[in-house]
Amino acid sequence: MKHSSIIESIGNTPLVQIREIGQEISQVKSGRVRIFGKVEFMNPGGSVKDRPALRMIQEAIKSGQLTKDKMILDSTSGNTGVAYAMIGAALGYQSELVMPPNVSLQRKKLIEVCGAKITYSSAFEGSDGAIRLAKKLLAESPEKYFMPDQYNNPMNPQAHYDSTGVEIWRDTDQQVTHFIAGIGTGGTVMGTGRRLKDYNRQVQVIAVEPDDSLHGLEGLKHMATSIVPGIYHEKELDEKISLPTEPAYHMSERLAKEEGLIVGHSSGAAMVAAFQVAQRIKEGVIVALFPDHGSRYFMD
Repeated sequence: MKHSSIIESIGNTPLVQIREIGQEISQVKSGRVRIFGKVEFMNPGGSVKDRPALRMIQEAIKSGQLTKDKMILDSTSGNTGVAYAMIGAALGYQSELVMPPNVSLQRKKLIEVCGAKITYSSAFEGSDGAIRLAKKLLAESPEKYFMPDQYNNPMNPQAHYDSTGVEIWRDTDQQVTHFIAGIGTGGTVMGTGRRLKDYNRQVQVIAVEPDDSLHGLEGLKHMATSIVPGIYHEKELDEKISLPTEPAYHMSERLAKEEGLIVGHSSGAAMVAAFQVAQRIKEGVIVALFPDHGSRYFMD
């Protein structure tokens, strides 16, 4: 397949059936319940964030908000930063990404190798501190920056409405019954969930979050103690599952050892939730979204 630019390879990621994990559940073993992982590390930037980053940048160029004399500025926990840096480089734009210093070394290196600048926020304020600092930089130099504002930009969920949801519906042969994704900005679960609900109102849309503000699930938000993204609307969900860190870490390791899927800890969290759902339903097709690759967690 020939592309004129790397950004044309964003999307159309594989849907992979989980065949070994869950065999102790009778519904899974019999085939009445099937679990699939939407493998988003197959995007060129290595994560699901390529989709909204591209859409937000494209829309800003169309509207004239992003011009060649401005830098792309936003807060990030890492993956969106990699996407901004990669897409910015491909389109000829500089990027400055604001993040807490505890973001994985792998993500930092990927951002820097694409020529982007990293500005660090307070290590004690997490992703919320990065949001506040990015907004401060924008207010101080509005002529210098364009800020997509991934937490509040409607093009974030729209990217998933137009792509991720369509792909899942198509690749499950219109049989998906449950969709599960972690909450970071909320864009993935909101946009994908809306599209699947438009196809079939009976599809259950389930969000996954850490069960505490002090957690180790990088990229996910504990909503009760965080700045709630403007694009996140909890009333649209059918369910929200709160999980501790350790089971998600353990499940990430199981996915690698038993399925050959080297995914990150937020993917492990989505799979733990899928496992819980599989235990309580009689039949169905569960799709858990796996946002990124395990190399961004295990290989610093």
